[in-house]
Amino acid sequence: MRQIWKNFRALYFAALMMLIGSGLLSTYLGLRLAAEHVDGIWVGALMAANYFGLALGGKIGHRLIARVGHIRAYAACAGIVAAAVLGHGLVDYLPAWIILRVIVGLGMMCQYMVIESWLNEQAEARQRGLVFSGYMIASYLGLTLGQLILVIHPGLGNELLMLVALCFTLCLVPVALIRGIHPSPLHPAPMEPRFFMQRVPQSLTTVLTAGLIIGSFYGLAPLYATQQGMSTEQVGLFMGSCIFAGLVVQWPLGWLSDRYDRPLLIRCMAVGVVLASVPLAVWGRAPVEVMFVAGFVVSLLQFCLYPLAVAFANDHVEGERRVSLTAMLLVTYGVGACIGPLLAGVLMNYFGSQMLYVFFGFFALLLVVLIRPKAVTNLHVVDDAPLHHVAMPDNMTSSPLVAALDPRVDEQVVQDQMQDEPAKT
Repeated sequence: MRQIWKNFRALYFAALMMLIGSGLLSTYLGLRLAAEHVDGIWVGALMAANYFGLALGGKIGHRLIARVGHIRAYAACAGIVAAAVLGHGLVDYLPAWIILRVIVGLGMMCQYMVIESWLNEQAEARQRGLVFSGYMIASYLGLTLGQLILVIHPGLGNELLMLVALCFTLCLVPVALIRGIHPSPLHPAPMEPRFFMQRVPQSLTTVLTAGLIIGSFYGLAPLYATQQGMSTEQVGLFMGSCIFAGLVVQWPLGWLSDRYDRPLLIRCMAVGVVLASVPLAVWGRAPVEVMFVAGFVVSLLQFCLYPLAVAFANDHVEGERRVSLTAMLLVTYGVGACIGPLLAGVLMNYFGSQMLYVFFGFFALLLVVLIRPKAVTNLHVVDDAPLHHVAMPDNMTSSPLVAALDPRVDEQVVQDQMQDEPAKT
């Protein structure tokens, strides 16, 4: 592990700084709009715009990297993102903020693609699991630290935007100073939507639901906490503890996933989300202690849904299609993450802040109904299933190229599907 840290510390540090900035920006915008008594619809729209930008970046990022190279593409996108962040402080017009959020999401996705393709190029096949885990730890740690900055600096002035821009500027330094040659460009894998909808419908349903819930959480949980009476410092601690739950649960989840039926685990986690959401859904003004405990438990469980769905899907898809599967799952998650904040924002605007956790509980309950372990026929289960569970970041912290780092995907398949330019492009 020490050797892996030595080899990849520059890229890990770049990811860490990016996610500190990204995590702080999302929460800051929610708090800023809440302080100005802006409708929750706008807060949800900002997060939906961010995910739309991430999806758009996944489509065009590889073209930019192929044209100008990894370092130039990364530097250009970091500069654009930093400028867009500072633009929030120059313009108070909310439709302009939506455009700026799209730009931030697009630029960040290109940066993710540079880092992940570079990690894949340098990681040996036997190291991919550890390299992948280190990248995920750096990402989630960055998101958590971004929230804790609000504890140290609770003011909501433009100086926080300057700090976010500073993070995106500093993430340039380690990438610019890497002494290796540029890796070969990787291209997003082709998708086969109709095939996967027929082969792994329950996995796609789970991923879509996870996108609806987690996308709404990132965008609207700061607004919820503020409307519940929390101070800026408490909101930072609340968000930090909830996001940290997503990190600490990954390894216990792996142990469970490798030993128990995965559809049953998905259903159990969804039941847990429903039950844990009840106190925050029915309590109009919940005590701070209840909010922290229930919020931590809900996050612990909701962050399990996506990696379980990925593992379940991989059990029923042949090795040569797993790169395409990863791309399909990320796109499905992104669709949910675009829609979720808009729906939840409307509910919160008309019926109160507690509707966020009503929203979580409703879609988790829907998942309990739709995920039926007995309906799994196992007609297409692969020979080596269940495959070893791998902790997976959601697409708040990764790009479609993350498939290349998944140790369950054969390295030759990655070479065949992601390094040859598709004929239609």
